[in-house]
Amino acid sequence: MSNMAGDIWATLYSTVLATIFSYIIGLPLGILLVTGEQGGVRPLPRPLMSVINFIINILRSVPFLILMIMAIPLSRVILGTSVGTNAMIPPLVIAAFPFVARMVESSLREVDHGVLEAAESMGASPFQIVRKVLLPEAMPSLLTSATTVTITILGYGAMAGIIGGNGLGATAINYGYYRNKAIILYGAVIVLVILVQIIQSIGTRTAVSSDRRLSKSGRKKGRQEANRQVNRDKRTPGAM
Repeated sequence: MSNMAGDIWATLYSTVLATIFSYIIGLPLGILLVTGEQGGVRPLPRPLMSVINFIINILRSVPFLILMIMAIPLSRVILGTSVGTNAMIPPLVIAAFPFVARMVESSLREVDHGVLEAAESMGASPFQIVRKVLLPEAMPSLLTSATTVTITILGYGAMAGIIGGNGLGATAINYGYYRNKAIILYGAVIVLVILVQIIQSIGTRTAVSSDRRLSKSGRKKGRQEANRQVNRDKRTPGAM
């Protein structure tokens, strides 16, 4: 039987690294998709935006396993091998960063345009608007998206066992399915489900704690602000 602890480590290792590299590429692209559009804080030429959107859409439309197989030569070039945990990270990144870009784009579009217009009217530069307004305002949604991305990459990594990856997915396929050992197959699946639950729980708590509308401190500040507003109204002549 495969070493379950080693499989869990390989799964987490590849998932975390692939998520980090996917965000290194996908986060700037997602920001660019929002800020670079016509009417954005830093509009870019339409042909350039069309090319970026086209590339992201193409990569997202290719089924994951096919994209992984197509990206195997890249692993050989970078790492000198196409088998193992490290070799699966480049294909995972290629498959995930377009998804990250779209998730970031969706989160940033939820930010109130009035906030951005206020920052522009105060003379803030595009970089300052992104760093001090856009990203902080979208942080709860970005963290929720990051949870979804991490879980998706975890699933991608499990499927990578079919083409030479290591981890729980490889154990479930090679030791459980091919050798007809149901206990290994279902054991690996149960561990994957537990990992997903843990990641989702951590991600949800982090997103809630960062949301001033939902966190205890945020609700307390909101109540304090509401009380101050009521007191001001009471002191205002003619207030209801």
